[in-house]
Amino acid sequence: MHQAIRLKHDGWVVIADGSKALFLRNAGDEVFPNLEVFKKEEQENPANRDQLTDRPGRFNDGPQVHRSAVSETDWHQFEEDKFATELAETLYKRAHKGDFSEIVLVAAPAVLGKVRKELHKEVADKVVAEIDKDLTNHPVDKIEKLILQTP
Repeated sequence: MHQAIRLKHDGWVVIADGSKALFLRNAGDEVFPNLEVFKKEEQENPANRDQLTDRPGRFNDGPQVHRSAVSETDWHQFEEDKFATELAETLYKRAHKGDFSEIVLVAAPAVLGKVRKELHKEVADKVVAEIDKDLTNHPVDKIEKLILQTP
């Protein structure tokens, strides 16, 4: 288990997976945190099999009769990557307005990696901790205990 994170009053916790993000603000202080959800973003992203419209394409390998399959685009992954990019852009806009002075990022490992890669320096400088867990479906009190309170 990690060491408890101390988050200042009005510090943010952003919890994300590939299609959902919760924005929480610490209404308490570093000693007695009190996370409150103030924004929720969600996009519909069905499984890739539900987004495919056709069989994989084929192309000729040359003058022979042999044909090779072309893999389909993974639309589900494409949308998850797009969501992570949009999340990083949202955080940049909010940081630029001065909406938060510090932030904790919590996301599934692949999403956290994508968001981290897309973060502007202005946001990256405000990140006080990163946690590679998917907590989007956890209740706020459990999130608070897992992240901010001493285990």
